[in-house]
Amino acid sequence: MATWSSFEAEAPELAARVRERLDAHGHKTIATLRRDGSPRISGTEAKIAHGELWIGSMWQALKARDLQRDPRYALHSGSDEPDVWQADAKVAGRAEEITDPDLVQEMNGEAAADGPSHLFRLDLDEVSHVRLNDTRDGIVIEMWRPGRGVRTIARK
Repeated sequence: MATWSSFEAEAPELAARVRERLDAHGHKTIATLRRDGSPRISGTEAKIAHGELWIGSMWQALKARDLQRDPRYALHSGSDEPDVWQADAKVAGRAEEITDPDLVQEMNGEAAADGPSHLFRLDLDEVSHVRLNDTRDGIVIEMWRPGRGVRTIARK
């Protein structure tokens, strides 16, 4: 597993494109695994700080309980409407719950001030960026995995 800062060091250009897509929408979608192993999709917000990718959660929310039980996740940046779509970013890996009260307060802000909340640091096992090619008649997929570098696939 890798941190955001190690991804950024290994693939700075791709990291900039992925970060742009993550920053383009406040609302993102995260997939977690239910107790029976089936997928659950939840809304979330994410931020990059201290060289890490973070998500918060309301206290005892289902996505938080899923991540406590099985830390595997997939995060999607959110999409633009089709007529103005530029790109999407996806990140997958494992989440680690952070319980340090000062860090929870710093990362979750006002939500933490309203009562208990969860904070998860997201380790990266796979990162991808999908966009249209220059002629807008196909897609370009850039994928990164720790220690493997960036792989690019073009499809029409």
